[in-house]
Amino acid sequence: MRHRNAGRKFKRTPSHRRMLLRNLATALIEHGRIETTLAKAKEVQPFVEKLITLAKDGWNLNNFRRVNAVLTQKKITFSLFHDIGPRFAGRPGGYTRIYKLAKLRQGDASQMAVISLLGESEKVKAAAPKPVVATV
Repeated sequence: MRHRNAGRKFKRTPSHRRMLLRNLATALIEHGRIETTLAKAKEVQPFVEKLITLAKDGWNLNNFRRVNAVLTQKKITFSLFHDIGPRFAGRPGGYTRIYKLAKLRQGDASQMAVISLLGESEKVKAAAPKPVVATV
Protein backbone atom coordinates (compact mmCIF):
# COMPACT_ATOMS: atom_id res chain seq x y z
CA MET A 1 0.00 0.00 0.00
CA ARG A 2 1.13 3.54 -0.66
CA HIS A 3 -0.64 5.47 2.07
CA ARG A 4 0.84 8.94 2.69
CA ASN A 5 3.41 8.59 -0.08
CA ALA A 6 2.91 11.75 -2.11
CA GLY A 7 4.84 12.74 -5.21
CA ARG A 8 6.28 10.86 -8.14
CA LYS A 9 9.71 9.22 -8.14
CA PHE A 10 10.30 8.94 -11.91
CA LYS A 11 12.71 6.04 -11.18
CA ARG A 12 15.39 8.53 -10.16
CA THR A 13 17.44 9.16 -7.06
CA PRO A 14 16.31 12.08 -4.89
CA SER A 15 19.15 14.32 -6.06
CA HIS A 16 18.46 13.52 -9.73
CA ARG A 17 14.74 14.18 -9.18
CA ARG A 18 15.45 17.54 -7.53
CA MET A 19 17.69 18.55 -10.42
CA LEU A 20 15.04 17.49 -12.92
CA LEU A 21 12.47 19.75 -11.24
CA ARG A 22 14.96 22.61 -11.04
CA ASN A 23 15.77 22.34 -14.74
CA LEU A 24 12.10 22.12 -15.73
CA ALA A 25 11.25 25.14 -13.56
CA THR A 26 14.13 27.16 -15.02
CA ALA A 27 13.08 26.31 -18.58
CA LEU A 28 9.45 27.18 -17.87
CA ILE A 29 10.31 30.56 -16.41
CA GLU A 30 12.76 31.29 -19.24
CA HIS A 31 10.55 30.27 -22.18
CA GLY A 32 7.04 30.70 -20.76
CA ARG A 33 5.90 27.27 -21.95
CA ILE A 34 7.48 23.83 -22.27
CA GLU A 35 6.38 20.49 -23.66
CA THR A 36 6.99 17.52 -21.38
CA THR A 37 5.24 14.43 -20.10
CA LEU A 38 1.99 14.85 -18.21
CA ALA A 39 3.45 13.41 -15.00
CA LYS A 40 6.41 15.80 -15.04
CA ALA A 41 4.13 18.75 -15.80
CA LYS A 42 1.89 17.89 -12.85
CA GLU A 43 4.92 17.55 -10.59
CA VAL A 44 6.60 20.82 -11.63
CA GLN A 45 3.42 22.93 -11.44
CA PRO A 46 3.31 23.45 -7.63
CA PHE A 47 7.11 23.76 -7.62
CA VAL A 48 6.99 26.74 -10.01
CA GLU A 49 3.94 28.32 -8.39
CA LYS A 50 5.71 28.49 -5.03
CA LEU A 51 8.64 30.30 -6.69
CA ILE A 52 6.30 32.80 -8.36
CA THR A 53 4.57 33.43 -5.03
CA LEU A 54 7.92 34.33 -3.50
CA ALA A 55 8.72 36.62 -6.43
CA LYS A 56 5.39 38.46 -6.53
CA ASP A 57 5.76 39.70 -2.94
CA GLY A 58 8.39 42.12 -4.20
CA TRP A 59 12.14 42.07 -4.15
CA ASN A 60 13.76 41.36 -0.84
CA LEU A 61 17.04 39.65 -0.21
CA ASN A 62 15.65 36.62 1.61
CA ASN A 63 13.15 35.74 -1.12
CA PHE A 64 15.75 36.36 -3.82
CA ARG A 65 18.20 33.97 -2.15
CA ARG A 66 15.53 31.31 -1.63
CA VAL A 67 14.54 31.40 -5.31
CA ASN A 68 18.13 31.62 -6.53
CA ALA A 69 19.00 28.51 -4.51
CA VAL A 70 16.42 26.59 -6.54
CA LEU A 71 16.83 27.98 -10.06
CA THR A 72 19.96 27.14 -12.02
CA GLN A 73 20.68 30.57 -13.57
CA LYS A 74 20.83 33.93 -11.84
CA LYS A 75 19.54 35.86 -14.88
CA ILE A 76 16.37 33.72 -14.80
CA THR A 77 15.93 34.63 -11.14
CA PHE A 78 16.21 38.33 -12.02
CA SER A 79 13.62 37.96 -14.79
CA LEU A 80 11.32 36.14 -12.38
CA PHE A 81 11.48 39.02 -9.89
CA HIS A 82 11.36 41.88 -12.42
CA ASP A 83 9.00 40.56 -15.12
CA ILE A 84 6.93 37.59 -13.97
CA GLY A 85 6.43 38.49 -10.29
CA PRO A 86 4.83 41.91 -10.93
CA ARG A 87 2.69 40.40 -13.71
CA PHE A 88 0.95 38.13 -11.17
CA ALA A 89 0.87 40.65 -8.29
CA GLY A 90 -2.92 40.86 -8.20
CA ARG A 91 -3.52 37.15 -8.72
CA PRO A 92 -4.09 34.92 -5.66
CA GLY A 93 -2.64 31.78 -7.27
CA GLY A 94 -2.91 29.53 -10.29
CA TYR A 95 -0.11 31.00 -12.39
CA THR A 96 0.32 28.02 -14.71
CA ARG A 97 -1.89 25.92 -16.95
CA ILE A 98 -1.44 22.36 -18.20
CA TYR A 99 -2.78 21.33 -21.61
CA LYS A 100 -2.87 17.64 -22.44
CA LEU A 101 -1.70 16.88 -25.96
CA ALA A 102 -3.42 14.31 -28.17
CA LYS A 103 -0.15 12.76 -29.30
CA LEU A 104 1.77 10.13 -27.40
CA ARG A 105 5.55 9.99 -27.28
CA GLN A 106 6.88 7.62 -29.94
CA GLY A 107 9.38 5.74 -27.78
CA ASP A 108 7.31 4.75 -24.76
CA ALA A 109 3.75 5.93 -25.57
CA SER A 110 3.87 8.41 -22.72
CA GLN A 111 1.11 11.04 -22.48
CA MET A 112 2.51 14.45 -23.43
CA ALA A 113 1.45 17.85 -22.13
CA VAL A 114 2.29 21.53 -22.41
CA ILE A 115 2.70 23.57 -19.23
CA SER A 116 2.64 27.33 -19.68
CA LEU A 117 2.52 30.50 -17.64
CA LEU A 118 -0.72 32.43 -17.88
CA GLY A 119 -0.79 35.62 -19.90
CA GLU A 120 -1.37 39.09 -18.56
CA SER A 121 -4.82 39.36 -20.11
CA GLU A 122 -6.20 36.22 -18.45
CA LYS A 123 -8.34 37.09 -15.45
CA VAL A 124 -9.38 35.10 -12.42
CA LYS A 125 -12.74 33.48 -12.98
CA ALA A 126 -15.01 34.05 -10.03
CA ALA A 127 -17.05 31.12 -8.87
CA ALA A 128 -20.68 31.35 -9.93
CA PRO A 129 -22.94 32.12 -7.00
CA LYS A 130 -25.17 29.27 -5.98
CA PRO A 131 -28.87 29.93 -6.45
CA VAL A 132 -30.78 30.46 -3.25
CA VAL A 133 -33.60 27.98 -2.86
CA ALA A 134 -36.36 29.11 -0.55
CA THR A 135 -37.90 26.36 1.53
CA VAL A 136 -41.50 26.78 2.45
